[in-house]
Parts: sequence; structure tokens; C-alpha cells
Amino acid sequence: MDWKTLQGVLSGVNKYSTGFGRIWLSVVFIFRVLVYVVAAEKVWGDDQKDFDCNTKQPGCTNVCFDFFFPISHIRLWALQLIFISTPSLLVVMHVAYRKDKEKKYHMKHPDTDTKLYEDAGRKHGGLWWTYLLSLFFKTVIEIAFLYILHRIYDSFDMPRLVKCEVDPCPNVVDCYIARPTEKRVFTYFMVGASALCIVISITEMIYLIFKRCFRCCMLHCRKRKSVLSEVKADYHAHVLTHTNYLPNGKSLDYIHASAPNLSAM
Repeated sequence: MDWKTLQGVLSGVNKYSTGFGRIWLSVVFIFRVLVYVVAAEKVWGDDQKDFDCNTKQPGCTNVCFDFFFPISHIRLWALQLIFISTPSLLVVMHVAYRKDKEKKYHMKHPDTDTKLYEDAGRKHGGLWWTYLLSLFFKTVIEIAFLYILHRIYDSFDMPRLVKCEVDPCPNVVDCYIARPTEKRVFTYFMVGASALCIVISITEMIYLIFKRCFRCCMLHCRKRKSVLSEVKADYHAHVLTHTNYLPNGKSLDYIHASAPNLSAM
């Protein structure tokens, strides 16, 4: 599998991510992809060859191996890494759609300097929802794969000895797994890294929602202050206008003009 291509694609998402998104990407490539490529593939590379059963019955060893290992850990983790990376492409596609829409608008209106988007990569409007949904999908996929691994391998355990009684084995056969302790350690490590990614994704979702709510509250407060200031200004203008008039409708300026000038007497 060409992990460099996947890294190049996700690196394009990195510039549209928050700080939590960059931490998530670092955890994925350092603690999962690198461990997978450097060590995990070698640990499980000869698992079927070293799966030893105490029988010479043809086909029994292969059937027992398939029963206890319906899907290899490394293939399951490879699928997991591919699936959790796919939702991030939604963000890239949405940004590309915005840029293409902006380009077509300027081609259609070449004389205008108006922009449809101040920043195509800014997370507001539809892009905010796309980014939030990508985080939700990544979290659901991570949890689903952890559940599958838990169901298949009995709480992520890797026993030294398994007893097989599947046809065509003549009776209960003892089978021994190669390097069970090493495989158990790598399994726990990958599960822990996956759980850490889940925590980071959930934290980022909470951060985005809280930030959006805070921004909406600030805009609401500003609008309310603006309305109150306008009402106060209208009220003061109304008071100043009516203080120059008496109840009979005559203005104070008229009364002052018609009054005798006592100082001249």
C-alpha cells in the first residue's frame, strides 16, 4: 500500500484543520501508520506459517487458522486507516467546490471585484457542517472497527494456545500462535492509539460547537446593544423635540419672543 499518497492527501486537509485536527493527523501518522509499516506488518507477516497444530490431518491447520483469524490484524488496521482518512476528503472536496464556484463567477462577471467567499478554506456556512460531519464519521468508523476487533479477538487478547475442533480435524486439536506476547503488545498499542484519536475527534467536535455557540451569542449581544442604542437615540430626540413645546402647542421660542423685555424697561 502506498502510504505516501495517503499522507499527501491528508496533508492538504491539514491546512483547513484546527489545532486538534493537526494533533489527530500527527497521532495517525506517527503512532499508527509508522508503527504499522515499520513493525506491525513484520510481526504478522508469517502468522499463518508459524501457526502450529499438533496434527498431520490435511487441511486441519488451515481451517483452524481461518477459524481463529477470520481477518488479519494488519489488514483490518489497513482498512481502518483508509476508512478514517476518507471523511477528511469531504473537506478538501468542499473547498475545491468553493474555489471552482468563485472562478466561474469571476469568469461570468469579469468586471466585478466582489468575492463570493472571503476565504474559501474558512470554516463557516456549509464548510463548517462538512467539517463537523467528517469528524463525526471518523469517530463512528473508529468505534466500529474497535468493536469488530473486540468481537473477533475476544477483548483484544492473543492467547498462546487455542483448541480447535473444526472439521476436518479428527478431534480437539491444540494449536500454538507464533509470538503471542509481541502481538498482544502491538494490539494494545494500536487500540490505545485508536482510542486517543477518538478522544481528539470528540474534543474537536465539542470545541467547534462551543466556538459556534459563543460566536452566535456575541453576535446576538451586539445586535441587541445596537437596537438599544438606536431606541435610546430616538427617545432622546423625541424628548428634545417635545420639551420645546407647551401643552397648548405653542413653542417656548414663541413665548420668549412675545414676552416683554423687562431689562429694557
